This record gives sequence, C-alpha cells and structure tokens, in this order.
Amino acid sequence: MSINLTLAVGAGILVMLMQAGFALAATGLCRAKNAAQVISTNLLIYVFSLLGFWVCGFALLSGGWSGTPGTPARQWSIHLFGRAFGLMGTSGFFLNSPGSEPATYGWFFLLAAMISLAAVIPAGVMAERWKIGSVVLYGLLAAALPLAVFGHWVWGGGWLAQLGQNLGLGHGFVDFAGSSVVHAAGGMIGLMGATAVGPRLGKYTRDGRPRPIAGHNLVYVVAGSLLLAAGWFGFNLGPAFFTDASRAPIIAVNTMLASAAGAAAACALVTLKFRKPDPSMVCNGLLAGLVSISASCAFVNPAGAVLTGAGAGLLVVYAVLFFEGTMKVDDPMGALSVHGVSGVWGVLSLGLVADGSFGAGWNGAPDKAGVAGAFATLFGGAANDWGQLGAQIIGALSCLIFLGLAAWLWFKVSGRIVPLRPRREEELGGLDLPEVGAECYPDFHLTDKGSSRPE
Repeated sequence: MSINLTLAVGAGILVMLMQAGFALAATGLCRAKNAAQVISTNLLIYVFSLLGFWVCGFALLSGGWSGTPGTPARQWSIHLFGRAFGLMGTSGFFLNSPGSEPATYGWFFLLAAMISLAAVIPAGVMAERWKIGSVVLYGLLAAALPLAVFGHWVWGGGWLAQLGQNLGLGHGFVDFAGSSVVHAAGGMIGLMGATAVGPRLGKYTRDGRPRPIAGHNLVYVVAGSLLLAAGWFGFNLGPAFFTDASRAPIIAVNTMLASAAGAAAACALVTLKFRKPDPSMVCNGLLAGLVSISASCAFVNPAGAVLTGAGAGLLVVYAVLFFEGTMKVDDPMGALSVHGVSGVWGVLSLGLVADGSFGAGWNGAPDKAGVAGAFATLFGGAANDWGQLGAQIIGALSCLIFLGLAAWLWFKVSGRIVPLRPRREEELGGLDLPEVGAECYPDFHLTDKGSSRPE
C-alpha cells in the first residue's frame, strides 16, 4: 500500500472547510436575532471536538497506528465462541502512538476533521435554543467518547468490521467515508438532544400543529450547501489515499452524480407536493445525496450512485415532514433527515447495489472478492451477496442504538451540570447578546415572526 500523504492532507483541509459550509447553512436557516449565537455554536464545537479527539478520541477509534488503517496497533476485545470482537483502541492517547511517523499524523488529521464534522451536526438540530456552556462541554467530550468508540467498531477493526471474519456476513460492516460513523451518528445525537431541549418557543400551536419559522438568509443556505458539496470531495476521497488511490476517479464521479440526483429528486418531489421548488429543500436533497453516497462511493458504479442519491433526495423530503409534523421534533436545518435518515439509507444501499468491482479482502474477510450487494448482478456484478446486506443492517441498527443511548445519557447527565437551554426571556429577545455578547446585525431592526406569537 502506497500512501499519498500530500493528497490525504489536502483532502483533510477540504473536510475542514465543510465546517464553514455547515455553519453558513445553519445560520441562514435560523432567525437573524440568533445568528451570532448559532454560528458561534458551530465554531466552538469544532474547536473543542478537535482537542477532545487529540486527547483520547484518536486512541479509542484507531488504537494508535499499525501502518494500515482499520488494523489497530492495540485493541481491547471480548472473546466469544473462540473469536475476538474488538470494542475500542487502547493506544495513541495525546497522539503518542507507538511507531509514530508522518502517516500517523496524516491519518489523525483526516479522522479529526471527519469526526469533528459528526460532532457539529447536532448544532443544526438544536439551533436557537442550546446554551453555550452546554455546547462547550458537549464539544469536548462527544468526539472523544461515543463517536470515537463507534468509529472504532467500523474503521478501527472493531466488531462490526469483523462480522465478515467472525460470522461470514459479507465483508463485515462497510462504510467507506462515514454515512454512519459521521452522519447517522451525528443525526442520532441530534435527535436525542432535540428531544431533551424541546422545540423553539412558538414552533407548535396548542393543538400541536407546527408553525413555519423562516430562516433569515437563503443566500447563506445555498452558498453553504455548495461549499459543503465542494468539501465533500475531500471527505469521500480522503480514505482512498490510505487504501487505494487508483479508486479516486470513480469516487469523485459517484460523489458528483449522487449529489445531483439527490437535488433533482428532492426538487421534483417538493414541486409536485407544494407547486414550488423550495430552494432550502433542494439544498437538503443535494446534501442528502452526498451523505448517502459516502458509505458506498468506492463500491458502486455510476448507475448505483444515481440510484442511491435519488433515493436519498426523495427520503429527505418525507423525513423532514415526518419529524416536524408527526414526531414533533423541531429541527431548523432538517439535519435529522439530511444526516440521520440519509446516513442510514447510505449504508443500507451499499448492501443492495455494490457491484463487487472493488474491495477484495476488505476488513480482512477471507476468500472474498470485491464488496457486492444483494442485487450486484443488476449492476454488472458477478454474484449477489445477501450476507453483505445483513452486515449493513446490523451496523445501521448498532449505530442508532448505541449513539441513541449514549446521547440520551449524556444530555440527562450534562443537563444537571450545565443548563441545556437559555432562559425564556433571552430566547424571545434573541440569544446573540445574552449568550455571546455580540450581535450579528447591530444596525438593523430585527423582527421575529416565530416565537413572538402566543403559544
């Protein structure tokens, strides 16, 4: 394996720029009176999650550096039926890894950028009512603990990756660039956080009907989404520079096509339902396509990528309406749908449409050709592998259950240490001055068409 560290670092830089895109989109979809507080929330989670990942997240996820991603230098495992099932890494704390070399730092750099993006997703779900003190505490620990532990199960040679070796389920759970490790995981944390903190003031009427609360700047939303889309090429291409760089062109093409298919499908559906192509929903479709293809970008052909992205674009529209109207979960960005639902669809779609052209021996699976899905032959594959779909289902369920329980416990405990939510009068007047001491728009008179209404 030849590692191109220059390209790997470049990919990591693109992933870091995705933070700017996410912050712009989140801020644009919120009200002007909270703009400085919302964008500060994104900034602080990014900063503190990087430090937490340096302290112990890298160690728990990768177990240090063995010279090959997915093969930890040291790992804590449990033994069942004569087989070892890895749970977490045990070396590399404070980046003090045995055999540290430039490749170690390159792997850390890429992982830190990706996991910090997972950590920031709940900021979109809980926007406009999450207290800064709680945000800092969360940022320091989230990437370091639950995200890193689940990341080890998938990317660090843990028990999900070992499903192929231990139980004969395909190549084990496969997630090339983070549909589950980053997006579904971040979405599940956001769901638990939104449940704990409650909806924004005025979001629901007394009889439970949702009220629209318009964001203040659609230009930020579209520009932020396009910036995310550009950074996504680093996100999906980055792991290839540690595995097989020759796969980079097909990954880039699949990423582009899935994003376009997701946006087009969402645009068509929302126009059919509401007679207008809502730009924010089209952006959600674009991002949903990118989230969904992240798991399978190296393992599908362009037809599979278009199908994956289009499916995500349709799902995201229905998911936004479901969470807001049926579940009564207030999600200003639609991040639960974009990241959580599309992330789950992404790992499941790999188990359906992967064509077997790449991934021989992936995750150490014995006597296996490339990663193939249950319908691989429809996409030019040599044989179907229903075991791979089984591994993907187990992995998706494990992500939702583990991150859901961990996040529920976290918000219960942390809420007793630092309040999760600002005071009511602060929310009504705007969080910028009470929370961060600075206004985003000090020269303008701001109106609030949401929480100023009687509940």
